[in-house]
Amino acid sequence: MSLREILKVMVVDDHISSRMVTVEGLQGMGVRNLQIAKDGREAFTKMVNNPVHLLITDLYMPEVDGFKLIGAVRKHPQIKRTAAIILTGKKDQNVVNQAMQLGVNNVVAKPFQLDTLKQAIEAVVGKLN
Repeated sequence: MSLREILKVMVVDDHISSRMVTVEGLQGMGVRNLQIAKDGREAFTKMVNNPVHLLITDLYMPEVDGFKLIGAVRKHPQIKRTAAIILTGKKDQNVVNQAMQLGVNNVVAKPFQLDTLKQAIEAVVGKLN
């Protein structure tokens, strides 16, 4: 069984179009175990109740943004080891530094190419095939 068949992924983005582009890209890579959330609060609740291996989250969202979500995940004993990738339209060095301090495994600039997302995922969890 390949990694893409067992990998559980949470996709978080407040913009439905961005969320669906990411989900469709993952499905195109063969990833089937997907959960989605429209904000950090919803994602955190879902992850505590049904842990995932990989969190892919937008950075800038209302109320609970990607930084707050990652911070909450890293503090929770049950899900603190979840791998995390941040997607952001504002990938400057300050964002990258802040994300890395929180324990993010990778940062991908939006809009992204599917090959870029796949490389970022594989750098974190291993080859999908």
